[in-house]
Amino acid sequence: MLRLVKLELQKLWLNKVSRILIFVSFILPFTVLVLSSIKINFFGFFTLELGELGIFNFPIIWHITTFFASYFKFFFAIVVVSMIGNEYSNKTLKQNLIDGLSKKEFILSKFYTIVFFSLCATILIGVASFFIGLYYSSYTEASIIFREIEFLLAYFIKLVGFFSLCLFFGMLLKRSAFALGFLFVLYIFEWLFFWGAYEILGSGDAAFRVKNVLPLESMYKLIDQPIQRIVMTKFPEKTDIAYDYAVHWYEIAIVLGWSALFIFLSYRLLKKRDL
Repeated sequence: MLRLVKLELQKLWLNKVSRILIFVSFILPFTVLVLSSIKINFFGFFTLELGELGIFNFPIIWHITTFFASYFKFFFAIVVVSMIGNEYSNKTLKQNLIDGLSKKEFILSKFYTIVFFSLCATILIGVASFFIGLYYSSYTEASIIFREIEFLLAYFIKLVGFFSLCLFFGMLLKRSAFALGFLFVLYIFEWLFFWGAYEILGSGDAAFRVKNVLPLESMYKLIDQPIQRIVMTKFPEKTDIAYDYAVHWYEIAIVLGWSALFIFLSYRLLKKRDL
């Protein structure tokens, strides 16, 4: 496994654009944490510091940082589809196979690299969230600090699932731009599927349950938006609708299932394709 990851890292390091995108994909999520130090002055009457609102307290910080950091995954998604596009355009795929790398090892090298970068991103966000939480939170008990740390697991699974989808589109289309465009097409398809399910089932709740098992939506549902949770915390008397923001095992299982399917389909495409 280490040999395959090292091979991919060497390829990425030799590509200047990939180096820049990887750097950006790791740095930009931390702009979310910069919000903790922002102070907003309202015409000199009073100053509002976001960090003092309690949104960076334990355990809610795990939810907030992982949710907003996940929006920056598109930068590394470009790297993932480029890994495939460059293999075809630079003829390195064919050369790797000639040098003795099997097609299975080729796909696994891409998948291991996806897991490696997803793990690195998760560790960085976890460490940053931990120290920001220690600074702002009034809770110091370990039981509270590490409560809801499962959001980090959800963040990791979300990245692996999304990048596995990008890998599949890259293998399917061989072109980075087309692969990224297909993500938008899939998003539109999922909404059209939802409206079709709504017409057939006649129920919004049932239609959403169907939509929640689709690739992009299931990845999004791993970490639900925290805004409603913040409102519920600050104004409980004004919130009369229950909101389930927890990470559920079946949501993780769905995304893992899609990830395995995308990697398998990528391998089948490569195995049957005439290089």
